Amino acid sequence: MRSTLKRYFVALFVFATLTSSAFGQTAFDISRMDRNADACEDFFQFANGTWVKNTEVPPSQARWGTFNILGDRNRDILHDILDKAVAAKDAKKGSDVQLIGDYYAACMDENAIEANGIKPIEPVLVQIEKLGTQDDVVREIANLHNDGFPALFRFGGGRDAKDSNAVIVSSGQGGLSLPNKDYYTKEDAKMVETRQKFVEYMTKVFDMSGDTPAEAKAHAEAVMAIQMQLAKASKAPVEMRDPDKNYNKIKLSDAQAIIPNLSLKDYMKRRGIPVPETLNFGQPDFFRAVNTMLKDVPVDQWKTYFRFMVLDSSASYLPKALADASFDFHGKYLSGTKEQEPRWKRCVSATDRTLGEALGAEYVKTEFTPEAKARMNQLIDNLFVAMKSHINSLEWMSPATKEKALGKLATYKRKIGYNEHPRGYKGLTIDRSSYAGNVFRSRAFEIKRNIADIGKPADKTRWFFSPPTVNASYSGTNNEITFPAGILQPPFFNFKADDAINYGAIGAVIGHEITHGFDDSGSKFDAQGNLASWWLPEDRKKFEERAACVVNQFNGYEVQPGLHINGKLTLGENIGDLGGLAIAYTALVDALKGKKIENIDGFTPEQRFFLGWAQVWAAKATPEFERRQVLTDPHSAAKWRVNGPLSNMPEFAQAFGCKQGQAMVRKDACLIW
Repeated sequence: MRSTLKRYFVALFVFATLTSSAFGQTAFDISRMDRNADACEDFFQFANGTWVKNTEVPPSQARWGTFNILGDRNRDILHDILDKAVAAKDAKKGSDVQLIGDYYAACMDENAIEANGIKPIEPVLVQIEKLGTQDDVVREIANLHNDGFPALFRFGGGRDAKDSNAVIVSSGQGGLSLPNKDYYTKEDAKMVETRQKFVEYMTKVFDMSGDTPAEAKAHAEAVMAIQMQLAKASKAPVEMRDPDKNYNKIKLSDAQAIIPNLSLKDYMKRRGIPVPETLNFGQPDFFRAVNTMLKDVPVDQWKTYFRFMVLDSSASYLPKALADASFDFHGKYLSGTKEQEPRWKRCVSATDRTLGEALGAEYVKTEFTPEAKARMNQLIDNLFVAMKSHINSLEWMSPATKEKALGKLATYKRKIGYNEHPRGYKGLTIDRSSYAGNVFRSRAFEIKRNIADIGKPADKTRWFFSPPTVNASYSGTNNEITFPAGILQPPFFNFKADDAINYGAIGAVIGHEITHGFDDSGSKFDAQGNLASWWLPEDRKKFEERAACVVNQFNGYEVQPGLHINGKLTLGENIGDLGGLAIAYTALVDALKGKKIENIDGFTPEQRFFLGWAQVWAAKATPEFERRQVLTDPHSAAKWRVNGPLSNMPEFAQAFGCKQGQAMVRKDACLIW
């Protein structure tokens, strides 16, 4: 289980699942283009139209695109590594090979999983059934959290946003099964249907766990009532993006006054958390609502809620019938995935999620080279030079704020490829007897490590990704950019491609992550990674006016009839794309100075830069996924990640001869960095 730490970092693409076809092994694929389309009206169609027309989303996927295809290639490599690890009978206990081999073997042993039934969670279910008083309920919350089961709220170690070197006790809203607050509170027909389907799913789960049909229906309604109360007290996704609104470091006594019906000291002692003088009580209004619920909700209803949370969160580790029921709702209904992936793919991904450091150590032995790291460092250096130039040339920012911005840029740290300071998994027992047992021990192991961090200096060498991950990120509290080995391959990073393609692909990705330190959220963190204002007020106002332009632009994009992108939810990523492309283009111009420039495939270097960006975002998705992305994801849909930022860039219009009045040329361009 991931730490409960609220990390202020943003990723390039949160749905970049490890999902085989080769892609991008040539320098550039012009066959993917639709040359009949007008680049100045719909550049996404021009760059990707033939690929989109000829590509079907695989039935085991909700979305299919460049990230998924490259992820699939990486997963084939991991599959081979894991097959060899399974066969390594002499692997030393506790070694990377033993851990990943036994974890994967247990995951693949469907016969054993079926034979074990729900035995792995029976002790927890028996424990829940014994609850008799409100005090028992409060104690059970701590027990469930120690075992890694979601219940009511999150609580553990997290970075102090205003003292980035410190790890403090941190808490936050939680306890929901649907993606976020909106799924419970919106009243449009689709959301009403979704809540109905959720109740039907819960009814099925309770029925499968032994309830009578009448009991199952009543229990499902009870869980929905509890989660509805939690949802109404929760902050919406847009509010959760604002670090200022989610930082509430207060004295323990003040936090206790907010939730007197739960003894925080007793809870923390049961969790093994050192009792602090202060803690970050992230969303106080949510905890006030929980406090009322702890008094008003009957014990039997809490037992029902806890039981469902255990069953639902464990379904994929338990027998096929329960796992299928979970997939039918969470995968098929919510995301539009028609069928589950083959077992081996699910188990490869599960091993990577749980033991990514160990599996990644084997992956990078063959899939990452010193040459790749050196080339990435060079590209990053060039992008930093371009960003510095852009900051210096800003007309809307005062010299005093520019100095602060440049100071922050100068302190950026970078992580490339893989973690060279691994923590390892000493003390974690993994064997082949029970897949669920391995999962639960791994969860408890990570939770204990998280708690052990509290009160110690923050370890800024840690990674949030495993090496094979196809993604990249910026961390506000670390003020760092990260590029795992998994993304440093074609089409993002291609030794066969010319500078224009690479600067449009990985160069713009680098620029995107650099710009995150200066988006609406990242710009609130200073050079030391602390949540602190470094802006003059008039400069901040000008920045927010320019950000509002981006919000309005993306609010206007209709993904489906009546379904518009949420400009506020996607603001940070849209600023990242806009700024990243701008500085990557400047870096390309600098790189080409003094060189003989030739057209390739009939396109100028400037045109190929934009084509490199556009083909990175080639993607198709199910209607259900599109809807879920709009409601939950801070990233805009693929088409608008291409057309949106490019329509603001005069460099794009010049490269393709676009004129005012065409769709790819905005009359009032949004320009920030």
